[in-house]
Amino acid sequence: MSQTTGRLRSLDALRGFDMLWIAGGGAMLQAWADSNDWAWLDAARAQTEHVEWNGFTFWDLIFPLFLFLAGVSLPLSLARRRAEGASDAELARHSLRRGLTLVLLGLIYSGLLKFDFATLRCASVLGRIGLAWMLAAWIVLATRTTRARIGWVVGILVGYWAALTLIPVPGFGAANLEPGTNLVDWFDQRFLPGRLYRDVRDPEGLLATIPAVATALCGALAGEWLQRRDLEPARRVSGLAAGALGCLALGALWALVFPLNKNLWTSSFVLWCAGWSLSLLCVFHLVIDVWKFERGAFFLEVIGANAITIYVLQSFVDFDALAKLLLAGRGALKLHPALVAGGGLALKWTVLYVLWRARIFLRV
Repeated sequence: MSQTTGRLRSLDALRGFDMLWIAGGGAMLQAWADSNDWAWLDAARAQTEHVEWNGFTFWDLIFPLFLFLAGVSLPLSLARRRAEGASDAELARHSLRRGLTLVLLGLIYSGLLKFDFATLRCASVLGRIGLAWMLAAWIVLATRTTRARIGWVVGILVGYWAALTLIPVPGFGAANLEPGTNLVDWFDQRFLPGRLYRDVRDPEGLLATIPAVATALCGALAGEWLQRRDLEPARRVSGLAAGALGCLALGALWALVFPLNKNLWTSSFVLWCAGWSLSLLCVFHLVIDVWKFERGAFFLEVIGANAITIYVLQSFVDFDALAKLLLAGRGALKLHPALVAGGGLALKWTVLYVLWRARIFLRV
């Protein structure tokens, strides 16, 4: 634990690792691959793009990993607030405020301040994080045992699978998992206000937020496990590893009949992503919290401590253009795209470092 913040250093570092790719790491890799003909770079570049429908790449893990980590921090936050005297009712109200704040930030990110409501996209990454985290928090507050919370995860995933594979889709016929005609897309077409990201579907729509609650709950279960001070460090690490293997195996088996699909946030996708998220958490916890190899983690911690800040800020500030201006000035120097992306990332990190030094963090 960090002595200054009471936070798991591995948690901030892993969150920073996740956000690093969105903040410029992915762009650097893509630019580097585009300028070379190395097969291994092309293979790596392919992992920085979303699968169009069924399937999975590393890029498809970034969003669920962030939500999973928000879940990991949930029991740690609840324990701290309870120690300060907060009641469960106060914690539930705080969760509501946080969830709605993230929904509002998501709307602002999508262009709410342009006041063009006819073309405003109401669904968003931040909105789904806010709603899923809020509902997961209420479930954690309403249950008292790990078994009950696991029951919620199982119930959500099985119920969602049954709904998408058994309920006929009005206007389209039998249940199906095809883009634009499945139950999730029909629900968003009917009830989600504003513009849909893909016209007939939205990957951050309403109905698919339900299984995202299970993603946050999986993180909360991992956070509870990390709080177990009655266990030796090796036992906590092995428990995370066992959970990772179990989730990966179950996700792979379920994917045979319910494909991995980020757009639908299928139940197999939830378990598959939980498995990889647990794997990364296991490694980061072992290296940073147990082995105390902390020096290299600082770069990532600075990003992770203010991840939402940079996510929102980079939609308003063109850091790549600023980096190009600073690196090339008014001259005719032609910069490699990877250098521009790296310069933009460096500027973002510098802003976050200034905030970190001032102990300014966006807490919602």
